[in-house]
Amino acid sequence: QIQLVESGGGLVQAGGSLRLSCVASGSISSLVTMGWWRQLPGSSRELVVTFTYDGKTNYADSMKDRFTISGDRAKGTVYLQMDNLRPDETAVYYCVATTIRGVTASQYWGQGTQVTVSS
Repeated sequence: QIQLVESGGGLVQAGGSLRLSCVASGSISSLVTMGWWRQLPGSSRELVVTFTYDGKTNYADSMKDRFTISGDRAKGTVYLQMDNLRPDETAVYYCVATTIRGVTASQYWGQGTQVTVSS
């Protein structure tokens, strides 16, 4: 089992920056990927970026030049630096983790943190 706690959301003006943090607890030795998804108002959840602890990243195209993911597997942490934010990126941002134990893969979601970008 993995528990995820996000922090760092809030209100920012267009063009500003925020840094989201996520800390995993529980069986963090089984972590293989962590990442961020978001849900815009009235929309389904969409990928922001995923990060594997061997250094591979997968960014959504619209964010790869402005968002940066980093993390530390030993600590079970992942961060998302978001720069030059736009009002249409107002959303709830979720930390997501994937674990593998034996042949079983599991996915875990945090409770989400609200990011509001004002124009």
